[in-house]
Amino acid sequence: MSSTTKAKHVVNEALQRYELPDEKHYIVKVIAPRGNNLHEVITPSGSTFLVTMPTKFRRTIFIKRGDYVLVENIDEGDKVKAEIIQILLKDNIKYIRAQNCWPKEFEVIQDEENKDNGSYEDMMPPSQSSGDEEEEEEEEEEPKSILHDN
Repeated sequence: MSSTTKAKHVVNEALQRYELPDEKHYIVKVIAPRGNNLHEVITPSGSTFLVTMPTKFRRTIFIKRGDYVLVENIDEGDKVKAEIIQILLKDNIKYIRAQNCWPKEFEVIQDEENKDNGSYEDMMPPSQSSGDEEEEEEEEEEPKSILHDN
């Protein structure tokens, strides 16, 4: 299987797989990338630690600060305590919330982030008034200068 085909399968799996957290898997929020496919995360209880991104996600799916991921604890290593199982996209988060499995601590944070983002309409400059449009129409009606033949 070519690398492109593998990447397609990984992306499709990430988009179509809806997994709920259980006793082995839990949701964390990415705080910052630390290099070498390591990311610092925070749990709903407030503890921070490093998680590793598995090989199948590397160079295929990218995560950024503020994203949510589903992780599973690993035994080896002192600093790295978990491995990313699934990257939670908007649809995944909606599904988890509908099942009442979303951590209450993250619910408050996410609601605040949504309020801060606002809509794009709030960010747009004010539109021109109708008076400006009338002036433009009048300018178009004025006769154009006549070119002189030499």
